[in-house]
Parts: sequence; structure tokens; C-alpha cells
Amino acid sequence: MTDQIQRFLFDNTNVRGELVTLERAYGEVLERHDYPPAVNHLLGELLAAVALLTDTVKLDGTLSIEVRGQGALALLMAESNPGGELRAIARLAEDAEIPGEDTGFRELVGEGKIMITLDPTDGHRYQGIVALEHDSLAACLAAYFAQSEQLPTRLWLAADDQRAAGLLLQRLPDESRNQDADAWDRTVHLADTVKDEELLGLEPLEVLRRLYHEETVRVFDPKSLHFGCTCSRERIASALLTLGKQELREVLVEQGGIDTQCHFCHTRYHFTVAEVEAMLDDPEGPAPTLH
Repeated sequence: MTDQIQRFLFDNTNVRGELVTLERAYGEVLERHDYPPAVNHLLGELLAAVALLTDTVKLDGTLSIEVRGQGALALLMAESNPGGELRAIARLAEDAEIPGEDTGFRELVGEGKIMITLDPTDGHRYQGIVALEHDSLAACLAAYFAQSEQLPTRLWLAADDQRAAGLLLQRLPDESRNQDADAWDRTVHLADTVKDEELLGLEPLEVLRRLYHEETVRVFDPKSLHFGCTCSRERIASALLTLGKQELREVLVEQGGIDTQCHFCHTRYHFTVAEVEAMLDDPEGPAPTLH
């Protein structure tokens, strides 16, 4: 049951849904970092959410969710793509006290905003922003859909020390296929009864059976998910160039090269003086590799 997303819909209605379960991908994120338990749990919820949203918008590219707060947690970010790759990071505010295990969402993030970025392989980058005005990540994301997409959408998210999971329901705008006027209210009401331990501990089909045994549910083949980092030498080189020539050359003089690493997977990258100078001479060219 681990690391997969299960799409489903209710026949003769305009209500669709998804269930995601994560274990290995979530575990690989946690293994690479040392966050407090409360942050781990929220990071798991965000991983589940980004997987659900990527499958929902059918994007040929990368989708990221970024939570920026003014509480103990300054940054929370997760990213996904249609290949089923997931990655995520968190960053505590400087001098913040380590939050307790039971610290809630609002206390962790304080005031702030959620940014959802769609970066298609071909086409223009799009970013939607919504304020953090609710007491859970799921409610904030539902508000984003209501404001930016104008599609009624509800999420239920859960995570513990080992697993993360999520359920999404969405009412599509095509009323012509809907032969059940009460379908949306009824399916949401039933989903509100789901417990965290059910999302985290049961097979997706068993969750659907328990919630919707009196509904006609059509399920599709599940899609596998896994941890994967999209960092590369070229992307790191592009990020370095944003620092500007003067700052890069100051680092070269001081250190005799540049050593950096990906914040997501901790892969290390080294650039020699000659390589950085070649990048500065031809910013549009590929990141050079000396042999």
C-alpha cells in the first residue's frame, strides 16, 4: 500500500477524488534531515498534499507548495512532478525555540502565506498565493482552491513518525454529468468521519470501502510515487550565477573554488576557479566540467 496515489470518482456525479499513502518517500526525506517531530509531521502532510495536487492539475512539469511563516517554522516546501518524484525541506526560524511534539499548525507557522507554483515543461510559470488564515494546512489549501481555482476542494491530511497520507475530494464544474444534487455534500460529510489512523494504517481501497460502501465508486489503477531530487550540476550552476560576478569572484579568491550542496538531498557539488570563470564568460552555456 505504500507510496502510491489512488484516483477514484463517484459514478453519475461530478465529484472526483484521490488517496495518497507515503512511507518510503517520506522516510527518505526524514533521513536526510534532523527536524523536530512536529515539523516532521507537518512536512509529511505537505508531501501528501503536493502529490495530491500534482495529480489533480495534470501538470506536465513541476508543482511546488511553499509555506512561509513568521512563527518557529520559517519555511516548509515540497515539490512533485508527473514522474512521481517527491522531495521536501523545512527551515526553522533563527533563534526559534524547538517546538514540542504537539505544537499545532498555527503555532508553528504563525502569520504567513502559502505559494503554489506550477512550472510547466513548456509554457509560462504560474504562481498562486493565499494567506495562512486557517488552523490546518488542509484548510489553507482548500482556501487556495476556492480563491484561485474556484473549484470546491477539500483535503484531509495525516502524518506520524513513519507514514504520511491524504484524501482529496473535488467538485468539477461540469454539472451536465451530475445526476445527484447531494453528491458533493454527502461525500464530504462522509470524508469528515475519517480518522488519521485509518488514513495512515489502512489500504486505500479499504478506506474507500469504509467511507463509501453505499456509493458507486469507480477506482483507477494506482500510480507509484518515490523520493527523487531534481537537482543537477546545471541547476546549481544557474543558482550560483544569480549571486552576481563580484560576489562569486570574492568567494573564489577566499576559497579557491566553490563548494555547495543541494538542500533537499545533500548531494555536494564542487566548482573550480576555471569552471566558475567559464560560467561567467558564457552564462547561457552548459555548466562546464573539466576532465
